[in-house]
Amino acid sequence: MTPWRSTRSGFDCASGSRGGTLVDPNRRDFHTEVGVPKFMSNAPSLLFINQHYAPDLASTAQHLTDLAEHLVEEGFEVHVLCSRGHYLSGEMDVPAEEMRNGVHVHRVRTTAFGRETTVGRIADYASFFLQVLWRLLKGPRYDAVVSLTTPPLLPVAMAVANLLRGQTYGIWSMDLHPEAEQAVGMIESDGPLGQLLQRLADWSYRQAAFTVDLGPYMKARIRDKGVSEKHLHTIPVWNKKNEVYPIPEEENPLVDEVGLEDEFVVMYSGNAGIGHRFDEVLGAARRLDGHPDIHFLFVGRGPRREEIESFAESRDLSNFTYLDYFPRDQIKYSLSLADVHLLTLRRSFAGIAVPGKLYGILAAGRPVLMVGPEASDSAATIQRQEVGRVVDPGQYNGNGAATDAVVETIGTLYENPERRDVLGERGREVFLERFEQEQCCDQWATLLRKEVGAP
Repeated sequence: MTPWRSTRSGFDCASGSRGGTLVDPNRRDFHTEVGVPKFMSNAPSLLFINQHYAPDLASTAQHLTDLAEHLVEEGFEVHVLCSRGHYLSGEMDVPAEEMRNGVHVHRVRTTAFGRETTVGRIADYASFFLQVLWRLLKGPRYDAVVSLTTPPLLPVAMAVANLLRGQTYGIWSMDLHPEAEQAVGMIESDGPLGQLLQRLADWSYRQAAFTVDLGPYMKARIRDKGVSEKHLHTIPVWNKKNEVYPIPEEENPLVDEVGLEDEFVVMYSGNAGIGHRFDEVLGAARRLDGHPDIHFLFVGRGPRREEIESFAESRDLSNFTYLDYFPRDQIKYSLSLADVHLLTLRRSFAGIAVPGKLYGILAAGRPVLMVGPEASDSAATIQRQEVGRVVDPGQYNGNGAATDAVVETIGTLYENPERRDVLGERGREVFLERFEQEQCCDQWATLLRKEVGAP
């Protein structure tokens, strides 16, 4: 078949069944409205909507990609509507329409300022939201539409489409909004704007046919919106057992590359976001500066990276390094650099966010030190499964006592390699039992078959 020229994207396209191929509108089963193609088949049709998708590095993009490709293998017809903007900044060089590993990917053009500024994030959010709403109202119908929660309040667009077109939808609640913005004071919860956004968000959750939450504390918050228990389903996020696994130091090429040979590495990997707290961690780094072996390694980006780097630079910390994200195919090496991993959460974010980095830590077979509230989904997993320690600053009387506990825990793990091994091995076991991609995605497939009435 000769390549065709897309009138929408200007990309040369060729047909194909799997892999990174672009769609051919001359196929007899091709259908399109407002630029959102739908391939007619007897399989149940699903549309997932999220701002990011592969090859983007955003956590939501990675998990959605895993799930979408798994559902294709399970016999679903899967479409994804996303933006062409990069999670970090700028626009990715990707086609507007693509068949990627069996998934029909539809990318809309939006602003692409990235996450470095609040104004830029809001512009990206708003432009994507409007594009989604237009396509939901004018595009083809699906057996089910599933909305993630990036951008914030994206489920509101689903609720509007349900009201005007009767489009069935579900919510994959990665975070709760506007609760997250209220938790950090960006929006006043009792102000007119905060109350309006909260009512809209609560309404969108009540109208959903189903909602997937990430843990009991998040489920409780969603239940408080007036959502019936029968519409709530807990499915954690995951990692892949063959993608992240323990790598011995002598087999890890990043050890020499990063320059951390013979160091005891305390690592924070991932987004340094508004929902995370770093006072105790940075305080511990300052107190341990000068220790001959202990080194703090941060990997990733986020709105608080500049603040963290400024802290280290202003105090001339010699035991601190901050690196950018590694490619996904190097994550197993990156996470295995650590002797102990850090996970942090603000108290106000309990039940609002569930850091997915925990599952990568468990997969890598490393102990975890969490600084955050015990009454949270991550802390409950860590304590119940005995894979690390939780330091809850709210249980200390101030005066640096929580920082003391962080320093003490790091010191204990430094001095007891056998204890580190026990915690790490237990973490890997728990990961394989509960948080491996195959079983989590199987839970999704079972739920979606039930929701669309498929056998």
